[in-house]
Amino acid sequence: MELKLVEQLIEKYFQGETTIAEEKQLKAYFSSNHVAPQLAKYQALFGYFETQNETQFEPKLILQPRKQFSVKWIGIAASFVVLFGLSTFHFYPTKSENVELGTFENPEEAYVETQKALFMVAEQVNLGMNSVSHLKEYENTKKSIFKN
Repeated sequence: MELKLVEQLIEKYFQGETTIAEEKQLKAYFSSNHVAPQLAKYQALFGYFETQNETQFEPKLILQPRKQFSVKWIGIAASFVVLFGLSTFHFYPTKSENVELGTFENPEEAYVETQKALFMVAEQVNLGMNSVSHLKEYENTKKSIFKN
């Protein structure tokens, strides 16, 4: 093969513009014993491709099967959770059984206590309404600044 043609093919090869046939020509040229001394530095590159074609991959990794939780163990865990929940419910009764709910025998007493409770609620609502009144001032100021 001509030296000038080989140099052109090497240039095309490094530009990524060679065809498969041209690459085969380069591999054949560099695998021969008649390589020009100035191109000897490329011989290792094309020789590497030749040796890599001959090597084969032999996997030596032994895969271990994954351990999976069986349905049996999941069922056992679920039954323990259910037993724990039921025992907690059974042995620790709720506090509402012993709590005095404020029942009154006399209807007038119940009426007075209800009025007290409603008065406390009304006071809290009035406090909240006073806080909201500042928002009305803010809204008026905003409307005067940003005239829509």
